[in-house]
Amino acid sequence: MRAVVQRVSQAQVMVDALPTGSIAHGLVVLLGVHARDTEADVTWMVDKVLHLRIFSDDQGLMNRSLLDTGGALLVVSQFTLLGDCRKGRRPSWHDAAPPDKAKALYGIFLEQCRQRQVPLASGVFQAMMQLSLCNDGPVTILLDSHKTF
Repeated sequence: MRAVVQRVSQAQVMVDALPTGSIAHGLVVLLGVHARDTEADVTWMVDKVLHLRIFSDDQGLMNRSLLDTGGALLVVSQFTLLGDCRKGRRPSWHDAAPPDKAKALYGIFLEQCRQRQVPLASGVFQAMMQLSLCNDGPVTILLDSHKTF
């Protein structure tokens, strides 16, 4: 499972010009599901995202997590994170999970966040979406449950 995590002061996702989710202070998570992912990858990713210490403390150091700050999550599915661009100029999608598997694991990711009572908004799986955000810092972190980078 791969994620691009961005610390934001605000963010919104829209489908067909209608907002499907928005947050103020928190994290935007672009989430890609790998063909080999399991529920263990989901649990690892949820734990990592919620506990990343990328928010400033009183001394201005990045020592606080989303849970510490009471921030919100905006989670958007994005299979393109699994694009392999090492050969040629057109990405290969062979590492991306098939839609049924990806949708199920994406749903489990959202449910695990809800179970931890994190304020949560999301996009719409497989929809064409427009995402707008104000990256705070900017802070952007890349995560991979298979630890390939």
